[in-house]
Amino acid sequence: MTDDWRMDRIGAALRGENPTVLRRLESGFAVIGDVQFLPGYSAFLVDEPGVQRLSDLPKTKRLAFLSDMDQLGEAVERACRQLDPDFRRVNLEILGNTDPFLHAHVWPRFEWEPAELVGKPVWLYP
Repeated sequence: MTDDWRMDRIGAALRGENPTVLRRLESGFAVIGDVQFLPGYSAFLVDEPGVQRLSDLPKTKRLAFLSDMDQLGEAVERACRQLDPDFRRVNLEILGNTDPFLHAHVWPRFEWEPAELVGKPVWLYP
């Protein structure tokens, strides 16, 4: 398999070709993050390729997206809490600054993170 799926993550998920998909939920796809410097990092992708912002969705679909994002966050929290006694919390983020499709980041945070980064956004990691 090539990395072509990265050019159209949502389309690839809809076609069953995105290898990062963990599960299909009501409004999108739970996926494992490309990088794992914080083990358990995941993302939630909307299932409509043209949607760029949360506000692009009708209210019912918007609420479903947020509920699904919450479900993924809870699953990551349960898994990380079981596997690592230094698990602290899960951060949920919808940013939209880089990728032109609606998605949410689910970042587990841990006590073992470097002191200069533990209380800061994950985007400051190298």
